[in-house]
Amino acid sequence: MSLLSLALIVFSGFALFDAAIRREDGYRAADKQTKPFWLIILGIAFVVNLIFPILSFLPIIGLIATIVYMVDVRPALRSLPGGGRSRRGGSSSDGPYGPYNGGR
Repeated sequence: MSLLSLALIVFSGFALFDAAIRREDGYRAADKQTKPFWLIILGIAFVVNLIFPILSFLPIIGLIATIVYMVDVRPALRSLPGGGRSRRGGSSSDGPYGPYNGGR
């Protein structure tokens, strides 16, 4: 049971980290709940998984919230241009196939 509990903690921690690195406007563009909403839900799920044993009621609810994020929200964010992550370099004139140079 301790390995299952540890796996649940790692799973919810990964979901929380993934939600934290995504851009705020990506959530709106994907037509999902806001970034603070998911950070709060996944943060509570992570803390509940740390405190309560795996067979109690609250970690199961946290697991459901984490699964919803990983199956529904994360793929929608990743399908956005740039993967929904913060821009690191690149130009605002970059197109889907590279930089746009005005037909030159």
